[in-house]
Amino acid sequence: MIKFDVITIFPEMFKSYMGESLIARAIEKKFIKINLHNLRKWTTDNHQTVDDRPFGGGLGMVLKVDPIYKAVKQVNKDKKAKIILFTPRGQKFDQTMAYKLAKENQIIFICGRYEGVDERVAEKIADMEVSIGDYDLMGGELPAMVVIETISRLVPGVIGKKQLLEERISKSGGFLEYAQYTRPEIYEPQKGKKWKVPAVLLSGDHKKIDEWKRSHGKVIEKD
Repeated sequence: MIKFDVITIFPEMFKSYMGESLIARAIEKKFIKINLHNLRKWTTDNHQTVDDRPFGGGLGMVLKVDPIYKAVKQVNKDKKAKIILFTPRGQKFDQTMAYKLAKENQIIFICGRYEGVDERVAEKIADMEVSIGDYDLMGGELPAMVVIETISRLVPGVIGKKQLLEERISKSGGFLEYAQYTRPEIYEPQKGKKWKVPAVLLSGDHKKIDEWKRSHGKVIEKD
């Protein structure tokens, strides 16, 4: 089982995500575990303040280092977790990274908000800074969900039989994605127009089918 610990000021955002589809089943069957931690728990004032104005000026507020440090210290009790901070400046998340992270026992996600996070979190606390794309979001919660789902589907049992993973993961940790079809064999959206399934997929020749899948697919991995 792999354990995900999410440090956020909006834990409620994850509730519906965790209660649906394969993620819910993976949690129920104990293939994965997702713990939500409200960062405000580690504040010391009555208003549970997690942010402050940036030194040097700026338009927005910045998440403070102190509550994040205390949260990570408590959540990372064994001091063996991989700690990830989500930031647009981080390393681009890809399938190869997901494959490597899937070998971890515990991953802690720090979800930023507002204008950013005190840089000392990146320098002194996080092991990695990660971005899911070349764009800026309002916080790290959606990236956390994306990374959790990508890693979880690599955990044996989460998406089905072990063979499903073995036949689609490359030696480098990439994922083979190919065109797929289902019934009907011939779809006729309008008279005189027929959309057919490639004949090779109906042939029963597994060698040719595998060759077709690889020639009509793409291995998704780090460039």
